[in-house]
Amino acid sequence: MELTEKVYIATKKLPKEEIYSLTNQIRRAAVSIPSNIAEGHSRRSKKEFVQFLSIALGSKAELETQMLLCVNIGYLCETDISDIMLLLQKIGKMLFAFIHKLGDKV
Repeated sequence: MELTEKVYIATKKLPKEEIYSLTNQIRRAAVSIPSNIAEGHSRRSKKEFVQFLSIALGSKAELETQMLLCVNIGYLCETDISDIMLLLQKIGKMLFAFIHKLGDKV
């Protein structure tokens, strides 16, 4: 959730013409991470939970790419995304570990 909040703050800096394209896509990817973790946790099986964690991992990769793109095209600077990228790295490690741990028990 902290990541999503930081993403919303950072995307306020994007140009207004991006509100329905890049800004929307970035925010959707950011919201998708905790949403998929929560939805997977509410499922009845570990196998389903692992599937939703994998979707969250994909959204994490998508968000990383979009953040880097924003820097590359000059919409944001490195300092705008540094906390986000650190959180993404941390979340990625946690998701990998969680998937591995649950995957062994599926």
